[in-house]
Amino acid sequence: MNPILNQIGTVFIPVSNIEEARNWYCDILGLASEGEILFGHLFIVPMNGTGIVLDSKIFSDESIFKAPLFHFNTNNIENAYEYMMQKNVEITTGIENNQWFNFKDPDGNHLMVCEC
Repeated sequence: MNPILNQIGTVFIPVSNIEEARNWYCDILGLASEGEILFGHLFIVPMNGTGIVLDSKIFSDESIFKAPLFHFNTNNIENAYEYMMQKNVEITTGIENNQWFNFKDPDGNHLMVCEC
């Protein structure tokens, strides 16, 4: 048996300000931003499925995601696009192939929303 499981446990996102990042991610995901910041630099975003950990200790200009490493799911790409526009999120593509679009978080990390 292989001791390494074929599962992704969590994705770490480098952020410059842990409190601001916690509030921003919780806002766009419709979550309460009252969770605890661990060790002064980590916030575990309460997710369904694969987790997200925001980490200000690993942040540097070199660590910013230049291309999406994962995507957030949606059931309606048009509604998701409009929602992010209303939140004044920096969207970096239009809706591509009627299926996905990219955007940036406040630190410049490139992320994606996809209707799968």
